[in-house]
Amino acid sequence: MARAFSLLGLLRLRHAQQDQAAGHLAEANDRLRDAADRRLAAKRTLDDGPAQVTDAAMLSAIAASRASSRAMLAELDAVAARRRAEADEAETAFGAARRAAIGLEKLEAAHAVEAAAEDLRTEQAALDEIAGQSWRVRQAEAAASSTAAAAARPAGTPTQTPTPGGAQ
Repeated sequence: MARAFSLLGLLRLRHAQQDQAAGHLAEANDRLRDAADRRLAAKRTLDDGPAQVTDAAMLSAIAASRASSRAMLAELDAVAARRRAEADEAETAFGAARRAAIGLEKLEAAHAVEAAAEDLRTEQAALDEIAGQSWRVRQAEAAASSTAAAAARPAGTPTQTPTPGGAQ
């Protein structure tokens, strides 16, 4: 049997790192979606204003509300941009972890192919040896039986039997 893949421990470590990077990427994408949802909700709230202005106080209140909402939207945009950058970094880290694992996976696959070929070569050599021994035993038995038959024949008799028609 072929030896085990010597970098198996490192491959397991790379897979663990890849899983961890995938988890960070999922969390970053979740936070990014959450920031986008909060911005959308704030934008809808800004759009839902009173339809008619009845006096100057109401106009001042609407103006203050809209200014506050715009500031909140600007803050949410900044949060979304930061979350997008975090998601991009997490995606880059996941890509790097995946590339590191893929290289080792390819080495493991090549090792598995080589190990299978080595096993087949070993098995073929064993089968060849068994077949060779069987052939040598049959040859030895044939030689022994022909020697015994020759010894049992009287001296001076031909070793070949004549064929019909006289051809030898």
